[in-house]
Amino acid sequence: MRLSVIIPVYNEEQTIHEVLERVAAVELGAIEKEIVIANDGSTDGTRRVIDERHLPPDLPVHVYHSPINLGKGAAVRMGLAFATGDILLVQDADLELDPNEYTQLIAPLLAGDADVVYGSRFLRPTSKVAMKSRAANRFLTTLTNVLFGGRLTDMETAYKVMRREALQGVRLRTVGFDIEPELTARLLRAKRRIVEVPISYNPRTADEGKKMRFVDGVDAIYTLLKCRFT
Repeated sequence: MRLSVIIPVYNEEQTIHEVLERVAAVELGAIEKEIVIANDGSTDGTRRVIDERHLPPDLPVHVYHSPINLGKGAAVRMGLAFATGDILLVQDADLELDPNEYTQLIAPLLAGDADVVYGSRFLRPTSKVAMKSRAANRFLTTLTNVLFGGRLTDMETAYKVMRREALQGVRLRTVGFDIEPELTARLLRAKRRIVEVPISYNPRTADEGKKMRFVDGVDAIYTLLKCRFT
C-alpha cells in the first residue's frame, strides 16, 4: 500500500524545505510513501528550494511546476491527477500542521472505518485559533452540515485524507481556496464516510504568510450553495 502526500505550494520559500524534511522523516511501517509537489507558479525562491532539495534517494518525489499562479484548488487537483498512491493526503506547505500525525490520520482508513478522514482542529480544546477565525469556520462548517447532512466540526481543515476510491465519480472544478468546501460537499453528496480525528495546529498570521482572506469565506458560501442546488 502506498500513501501519496500531495503538497500544493505557492510562495513558501521560508517553510517548504522544513515541510519536505518533516514529511520525508515520517515512518509508516510497511506503507510506502511518495511526495507529489505542485508548485503553483511561485514567484519567490520556492522553486529553487524545491529543485535543490536533499531527500532520501529511495523516496519517490514528483515535482510539477505551473508557469502561472492558478490557485490552491488547481494545485491540489494537479497533485491528485499525478498521485499514484492508494491513500491520498493533502499537506500544506506551511508549518501549521504536523506530518508526525499521519499515522492517526490514516488509521481509520486502514481499519475500514472510513472512506475519508479529516483532521479536526476543534475536537480538542485550543486557544490558538483566533475568535474571528473560529466563528467563521463554525459558520461554514454548520452550513455544510445543514446542506449536506454532515456531522463535521472542521470543514475547512487542510488535512483531508482519503482512499483513492473515494474520489471515483467526484469531479472537482474549483481552482482557489474554495477547493475545501467543494471537496467536502461532493464527498458528502457521494455518501462517503467521513471520520474526524483530532490534530494539533499552529496557526500563522498574515504577516507570516497566511493567505486566507474575507473574500475566501464568501467564495466558500457560494461554492457550498452551488454544490447543493445545481
